[in-house]
Amino acid sequence: MRYIVDTSVFETSSNIKFGVLIGKDIKNSERMVDDEARLRNAENKMRENFQFDQVRDLKNISFYREVMTKAGINPSKFPPSVEAMFRRILKGGELPIINALVDLCNAVSIEQVISLGAHDLKDIHEDLAVRFSKDGDIFLPFGATEYENVDKGELVFTSGNIVQTRKWIWRQSELGKITADSKDIFFQLVGFDDSKDSSFHRAMSDIENLILDRFQGTCKKYVVDFNNRFIDF
Repeated sequence: MRYIVDTSVFETSSNIKFGVLIGKDIKNSERMVDDEARLRNAENKMRENFQFDQVRDLKNISFYREVMTKAGINPSKFPPSVEAMFRRILKGGELPIINALVDLCNAVSIEQVISLGAHDLKDIHEDLAVRFSKDGDIFLPFGATEYENVDKGELVFTSGNIVQTRKWIWRQSELGKITADSKDIFFQLVGFDDSKDSSFHRAMSDIENLILDRFQGTCKKYVVDFNNRFIDF
């Protein structure tokens, strides 16, 4: 299977980095005490370090919003999912407990202030791409049973003509939802700073360690950018 980022995406910013990790034979489970503790600690540290009105100015968030704006997406109407998550936390809310893998991915996303999505490969049957949508692209909203059409020219993450995430990093599909039974998973991170100590690489290392140690799976990881636009896995 191939994952490719269309050249048009890099016209919004040549600095975008896509981190991809392929986790296989993962042993997901209901949460353990330490899993929830990590998530709650991440939430508490965010409340200690940031104010609600600072969210848009956080380094990665401001970049996500800039790219979305250049791509024709209003980030105030369709905020990056990670921004919406941070706003919920800084309003005093807590993220729901779902299952160990989702909870820990959310913890990493909060800790590193980075967009991170996970998709169950059992629902993915065609090559993956980050591109602008075409006629015939469709999307199954989270919790829905009927597909909706996607307007042409929207920045999406897709498998064939089945959109996995609408408006770039706004909302994921029901297809690919991570459950306690998920075993083979595609992880996608989005960053801008490629330095070794960047939040991008720290988050990739954190997810790799979770796959190998917490969930006893195998892992392959890749970076896709302007100079290396696709991978085969």
